[in-house]
Amino acid sequence: MNPVLKSKLPLMCQTLFEAKAAKKLTFADIGKKINKDEVWVAAVFYGQAKPDESDLKELSIVLDIRENYLINDFGTKTYFPDRGGLFQMPPTDPVIYRFYEILQVYGYPLKAVIHEKFGDGIMSAIDFTAKVDKIKKEDHEKVKITFEGKFLPYRKW
Repeated sequence: MNPVLKSKLPLMCQTLFEAKAAKKLTFADIGKKINKDEVWVAAVFYGQAKPDESDLKELSIVLDIRENYLINDFGTKTYFPDRGGLFQMPPTDPVIYRFYEILQVYGYPLKAVIHEKFGDGIMSAIDFTAKVDKIKKEDHEKVKITFEGKFLPYRKW
């Protein structure tokens, strides 16, 4: 993990990454063991999602971290993720920059198509899932990313 990024993460997130590395697990491995999607699991590790106590219990078993440590840091009523707080703009990480670039180029076209199909509104980032798939072509591999969010129409009053 990038040391600068690691230093920005809460201590418990750093502990999760260390346990994941020690056990040689992927986010998909952990997700299968706790019945959660790999993207959501990664979001917890980066401090971008809030697990509940049952998630923490399962994570403690899978990663061999004392449950009370996880509950003290993630399970409190005062812990809420700092969503999006890790990034500078524009992002410098090449993968994250590609997302930024994609939205700069295709943001308005995607917005226009959403409005044509659904009307005036937005896609929720709260009632939301993301999935990453590996697509094999004859001579190369491709990344397929699917975003699925509830449509929220703007209200008139």
